[in-house]
Amino acid sequence: MGKRLVLIPLTLAMVAVMAAGTVAHAQEAGKVTASVANGQNIFTNGKDGVPACMSCHGDNAMGMDAMGTPRLANVGYAYVVKQLTDFAADRRTDTTLGVMNGFAKILSEQDKRDVASYVNTLNNPSEHSDLASLKSGGTAVGEAYLGKGLVLYGKSIVENGVTQNISACQSCHGYNGRGNDPIYPMIGQQKYVYLTNQLKKWRDGSRANDPMGQMRAIAKNLTDDDINNVAAYLSQAPQSTAGNSFLPDNQTTLKNVVTK
Repeated sequence: MGKRLVLIPLTLAMVAVMAAGTVAHAQEAGKVTASVANGQNIFTNGKDGVPACMSCHGDNAMGMDAMGTPRLANVGYAYVVKQLTDFAADRRTDTTLGVMNGFAKILSEQDKRDVASYVNTLNNPSEHSDLASLKSGGTAVGEAYLGKGLVLYGKSIVENGVTQNISACQSCHGYNGRGNDPIYPMIGQQKYVYLTNQLKKWRDGSRANDPMGQMRAIAKNLTDDDINNVAAYLSQAPQSTAGNSFLPDNQTTLKNVVTK
């Protein structure tokens, strides 16, 4: 048996955010438990009708462009728990043939927390999307330098004489999309195909599990070119630069643990 981790209760402010739907998970006697060992076993070997997560998300949980699957490694514990919970409750139904919904329904609440805890201990070197290969294979690939402007500064559009400002990605997701755990996931160095697919799904409403409709409000004003450009930049974006050297690890929740 692996060691079990006990997460110290979150602040009142975070409890309020959770109540709004940002993250949902079971609590026992005021504490949330997570077993990295069990999470690793499920990720690597699967469980009772649920195939190994790594079969679609890769050995290192870095995702696969060929399958359109996302990177899970170190994107944020609370975010992963929320997605698995939303899949199980059919609040998110955007995967092919609903495969994630079926798998998530089989996993217990404890399993969900355990898998999330494991993938967010992974901090291997990123495996960037090969944009040149995708482009040569017929995938529309945007221009990273144009996407950088949207990620860092946002965009203004004028409709019927009215100017509307589109928030920069970094205003919620942090510099270069490096994450703002535990609320906003890391989207920098996420897989290109997954990024473009999700932005289009937010735009057309086929994905609608965003708290307060934030992503749908942003995406509805993005063109296909905007989406491709943003994804091109984010998929390759460094987490830090010489003038912005902070390196988040998106383990805010997991840091507040004691082993027993």
